[in-house]
Amino acid sequence: MSAITKTDFISSIADALQYISFFHPPDFVQAMAKAYDKEQSKAAKDAIAQILINSRMCATGHRPVCQDTGIVTAFVKVGMDVQWDTDATVQAMVDEGVRRAYNDPSNPLRASIVADPAGARKNTRDNTPAVVHTELVPGETVEIMIAAKGGGSENKSKFIMLNPNDSIIDWVLKTVPTMGAGWCPPGMLGLGIGGTADKAMVMAKESLMDPIDIHELMDRGPQNAVEELRLEIFEKVNQLGIGAQGLGGLTTVLDIKIKDAPTHAASLPVAMIPNCAATRHAHFILDGSGPAELAPPSLDNWPKISWEVGEDVRRVDLNTVTPEDVTHWKPGETLLLNGRLLTGRDAAHKRIADLLAKGEGLPPGVDFNGRFIYYVGPVDAVGDEVVGPAGPTTATRMDKFTEMMLSQTGLLGMVGKAERGDQTIESIKNHKAVYLMAVGGAAYLVSKAIKKARVVAFEEMGMEAIYEFEVEDMPVTVAVDAKGESVHKTGPQIWKVKIAELAKA
Repeated sequence: MSAITKTDFISSIADALQYISFFHPPDFVQAMAKAYDKEQSKAAKDAIAQILINSRMCATGHRPVCQDTGIVTAFVKVGMDVQWDTDATVQAMVDEGVRRAYNDPSNPLRASIVADPAGARKNTRDNTPAVVHTELVPGETVEIMIAAKGGGSENKSKFIMLNPNDSIIDWVLKTVPTMGAGWCPPGMLGLGIGGTADKAMVMAKESLMDPIDIHELMDRGPQNAVEELRLEIFEKVNQLGIGAQGLGGLTTVLDIKIKDAPTHAASLPVAMIPNCAATRHAHFILDGSGPAELAPPSLDNWPKISWEVGEDVRRVDLNTVTPEDVTHWKPGETLLLNGRLLTGRDAAHKRIADLLAKGEGLPPGVDFNGRFIYYVGPVDAVGDEVVGPAGPTTATRMDKFTEMMLSQTGLLGMVGKAERGDQTIESIKNHKAVYLMAVGGAAYLVSKAIKKARVVAFEEMGMEAIYEFEVEDMPVTVAVDAKGESVHKTGPQIWKVKIAELAKA
């Protein structure tokens, strides 16, 4: 009979969370490398290149692949013959492992969890509590699958109660385009089919713990209805042309995962949860012999690729850029930003809105007039770093504040990831402003372009504070130009047609 100690359990959780913060699973790296080789869209290929370069940098430097180091989910399968040597619950031990991992001084991870979600939304400061699913199973070991899921992809989770004879494929193909690019494609889609509403969602999440194996499935052929469904959804979602970062291209999903369960005769529950380009999960077993040991992957797993900005790149001085300048920027054009850049996320925008509504004006030292804002919540710096990984957050969440920022603060432009809504695009057009896109999933790479950083307002909000960054050659793409053209609309439309033409050739 195995005796699982409190010390071994907690240290295994902590070590695994550190491990997955900087090591992508080898199957993901290989799938992304295949997508890179196959991709014909320049914008999408550039985005995949940045993600892969960032991934290798993080594996080498042991820093997070994304600034959003996620909400922790653990699936803990406890053998019924296991003996516990602990005075703590499984939930308490997982939480202690999370606490240690996220406060590790050698690689601090961003605390993103807020308590009182419908009220004060106060940050717990240590990323606890985790979401823990515990199951009793036969045996004398404890099997743990643990993941750190970013908010951008988690927010795109979908659920529906279909009628028994409705088409699951039709629902998926109708729903995926509504998810936008905030989930940072290419990634995986996990589906849970059957059971009840809650069971379907849990199955969808658990399916994302499996390795990417769609190409192996293609080679050997499907052996059951679920595998047939995986292949058909994989093919048809990629035919949508959404592409990497929603810019249009050949690869939108790297794999489709499905778990199913018996359900009521009157029901067909279907859950769909995406995993982003910062997919992070680990699987280990405790048998009483000590803590889990996760072997570092070989750096040979990563393709040797480089990313070049090209000859047509436009360098921009943020300290002197004018409203007239931005009217000449073209949709899809690559810019290299230089100079001072302010930051701000959801909480900062809400505070600004409250201050302006009260007639109090902006905080001292904060002036957006003629300037750009970067939607980011960075990881804390370590060693001689200016700032930790600092990739973009989903810009769509700031849509409701955009008209206020453009009309009342003189803001000239915004930097984030994913698409903007129709009303926001109209606001950008009316104010002759601009929206620029940085690559989600390339946080460590982006941070190397930040040469100075200081907090200028709302320091008590932690990663939600307003910073001023000084950047040097920070790569971005013009996603919405001053005339209101959005590459997140035109790119997928163009590539959906191109993919259909390629299929006929």
